[in-house]
Amino acid sequence: MERQRVVDLGEFGDAFRRDPHPVYARLREQGPVHRVRAPGADADQTTWLVVGYEEARAALADPRLAKDSTKIGTTFLDEELIGKYLLTADPPQHTRLRGLVARAFTMRRVERLRPRIQRVTDDLLDEMLPRGGADLIDSLAYPLPITVICELLGVPDMDRAEFRRTSTEVVAPTSAQTEYDSVVRLAGYLTELIEDKRCAGPTDDLLSDLIRTTAEDGDRLSPEELRGLAYLLLIAGHETTVNLIGNGVRALLTHPAQLAALRADPGLLDGAVEEMLRYEGPVETATFRFAAEPLEIGGTAIAPGESVLIGLTAAQRDDSRYPDPHRFDIRRDTRGHLAFGHGIHFCLGAPLARLEGRIAIGTLLERAPGLALDGEPGEWLPGLLMRGVRSLPVRW
Repeated sequence: MERQRVVDLGEFGDAFRRDPHPVYARLREQGPVHRVRAPGADADQTTWLVVGYEEARAALADPRLAKDSTKIGTTFLDEELIGKYLLTADPPQHTRLRGLVARAFTMRRVERLRPRIQRVTDDLLDEMLPRGGADLIDSLAYPLPITVICELLGVPDMDRAEFRRTSTEVVAPTSAQTEYDSVVRLAGYLTELIEDKRCAGPTDDLLSDLIRTTAEDGDRLSPEELRGLAYLLLIAGHETTVNLIGNGVRALLTHPAQLAALRADPGLLDGAVEEMLRYEGPVETATFRFAAEPLEIGGTAIAPGESVLIGLTAAQRDDSRYPDPHRFDIRRDTRGHLAFGHGIHFCLGAPLARLEGRIAIGTLLERAPGLALDGEPGEWLPGLLMRGVRSLPVRW
């Protein structure tokens, strides 16, 4: 079989970071799967990228695509320093870890957070609104989810600005060295935090519950597994929601007819948030998968050991699934969108992200009736993992 040519995404420059959708659209026209080189990758570092909706949905649930990189003889930086966690594990290990976490991270626990999320949102807006203008990321989109996830996990107040820098370097690194340093800092912090909680005794927070959680057969999470889960929940539990709020508000403010429709009928909010997730979701590509055996995706042969990236951003603009996909339409039927993934790795924190997004955006629109953009957004995050801007200036 003829080897596919490599599409070097770095050749598209900053335009691809700002708006990858035209590139993904051209790739979809040529086929659902392509061999690509990510921006900044070495010449010999290529991967398969899935850009078609049906192929992406099927690949997300395909057990032949492993998440455990040790199956192909390699490990990633965070696995080496943090340990195994849900996104780097396959069944039966993944089944065990997810089952233990699900015992503590319940829908009831998330729903109990509703009053607190509303209070934090109101407090942040009380501080922001008298100024008449602000960076929405700094003033609302970042502090809300980091406050909520830290309180949920039982993480004491930390230097939030420092944590933001560290966390963002993990998911959207500007260099290999800063990524390494950031993961080392987080690993050390979480190791100390878990040990402190073990010594302090029971408290009513998720991390303490995870320390105490025991399955019927007596199974418990090891210290390394606890650190991995805390790392995943802390990073994924706020980075994605920051970008859900930022990207969602930006989409509304650049589509005034949709903003007016939502203001006229707040009952459209839930659907609007789902369209925000489809139109410009916070995760551009799912984390790496690896072919554990030969397989085909969309007619393309994937050899054992080859890596695969599933393009969530690309798949959600596939016109075979969503008519006129580049149109932002808060009344659209978004069922089946892939913003939170699909299959056994479907995002554990999806209910919390949705709740925070609905409260933050709904309250912002209610309390800032003249909300508008106040200049160009900051630079888009680097890399292929996260989709979001570093700043979003607004006024009201």
